Amino acid sequence: MVAGVSSLPMPTARAKSAWGLDQTRLGLSLGGSQTMAHAERGRGWVQLAESLGLHSVWLPEMHFAPGACSAPLVELAGYAAMTSQLRFGTTSLLLPLHPPEQIAAEIAALDQISGGRLLVGLGRGFNKKMLAAFGVAPASKRDRFDAALDQIFSLWSGGNQTRSGLGTHQQPHPPLAVAAFGPKGLAQAARRGLPYLASPVETLDQINDNQDRHRALLPAGSDAPLSIVMRTVFVSEDRGELDQVRDALGQEMNGRREAMPAAVRMALEAPLSERAMIGTEKEVTEQLKSAYAKIGFDLLIVRPQFAKIADDVLVRSLVCLANEVWPSFLDEKD
Repeated sequence: MVAGVSSLPMPTARAKSAWGLDQTRLGLSLGGSQTMAHAERGRGWVQLAESLGLHSVWLPEMHFAPGACSAPLVELAGYAAMTSQLRFGTTSLLLPLHPPEQIAAEIAALDQISGGRLLVGLGRGFNKKMLAAFGVAPASKRDRFDAALDQIFSLWSGGNQTRSGLGTHQQPHPPLAVAAFGPKGLAQAARRGLPYLASPVETLDQINDNQDRHRALLPAGSDAPLSIVMRTVFVSEDRGELDQVRDALGQEMNGRREAMPAAVRMALEAPLSERAMIGTEKEVTEQLKSAYAKIGFDLLIVRPQFAKIADDVLVRSLVCLANEVWPSFLDEKD
């Protein structure tokens, strides 16, 4: 048993069942498909995730940026059609950018098409140029988020769609979480009693503090929320490959930090070891145990892709993580 975890609030069995989390599980975060080659590559990662028995595959929503995914629900529908076990999620479906009626209908349709395998992370967006392109004033994005979510809930509750037969939890929508960096986003998640989806660039200390803040703001009597965490993970016994990945991660945000929220910029100033897990099988296993002791995650969503690193190296890392490192971590944490 990893020390420290027993003192953390535990989510209910109902919450875990809704998310398909019978135990601590491993998910995969991918980028968007901007070309046919990107789409083919994405399908390859999804097929690999299904073959490895991973819990889920996740896509962000982002616009006008390299690797952006402008229509995550559309891409996930394609992935759902080619799989039978994987769940699919959005790490940040940006509610302020879209008509609530459209998003409510698309989520409900994909949830049904996928056989109840959809998970939805919601966000507001932070890039001012992107918000301006959609006619959204940055100061209004949180109010628009709340208004859109209110309308979506109203639309779902007004219909007769109950997901009957698609899961043991009886609710008219798939499980929801809220991506959040700072206090205002955490408060929005807590007011709804929804889990907070941690960013892959946050340090473990930041996530721990945010989890405490989020739990303190939950309505009285709320169940303890699930801990859903995103991390950058790379496993290799080749020290040269490990150095290449560290260099790639050190360079990937060059020239883009000023556009990031303050909490993200602060995280990016921390040592790489505080926001990524990179090392040999033994080293990453120890890093997982240390992270679990601190934040007690129920679902770890890993990012496997890095610029300038060959796909065969990245695939080998994920296979090793799923087949060797993760089972060792589960055995030792219990």
